[in-house]
Amino acid sequence: MKLKELYEKLYDKVFSVGFFRMFLKIPGVEPLLRYETVSYLFFGVMTTVVNFIATGVCVRLLGEGYSERILCRPFGFAFRWTYAVQAIAWICSVLFAFVTNKCFVFESRSWKMPRVLRELVSFVGSRLLSFLLFEELLFGLIEKLLEKPLSSNAAFWAAKISAGILVIVFNYVASKLVIFKKKEETP
Repeated sequence: MKLKELYEKLYDKVFSVGFFRMFLKIPGVEPLLRYETVSYLFFGVMTTVVNFIATGVCVRLLGEGYSERILCRPFGFAFRWTYAVQAIAWICSVLFAFVTNKCFVFESRSWKMPRVLRELVSFVGSRLLSFLLFEELLFGLIEKLLEKPLSSNAAFWAAKISAGILVIVFNYVASKLVIFKKKEETP
């Protein structure tokens, strides 16, 4: 059974009960409960979990004080290991997100190479934009405001969670309107 069919059966059972049916009468609730929206949020959260796990593994491997260490200094700007950790976590989460979005959320069925390459390039491009805007720029601005590097403390994770929320919203809009836009199934 497909994930969508399972969701629709569960949806029908839950919302056939009078108590739950009343929630569908609240304006704006029914569109939020559609398969695409729920599956995107589910896989978006799972993508964020993949990102956090990859971050945690990197932080663990690099050890205490990794965020204070400088990886390189191109053009006089100090790139700390924090940026490398963010990049590794991003790569892991983008690969996971592409597969889940293509297969389960937006149900892009074509596996013809031109179509897959177009989707992958568009997907990675939009994710790169959201990575630069929310993961790197946001972290850089927060470090600048705090006047110290983010470390693996509450400030780091607060920034990580804030960035995660912004990334999910931005990426849904890009995926829905551009990348996996419903078209003919030709390449």
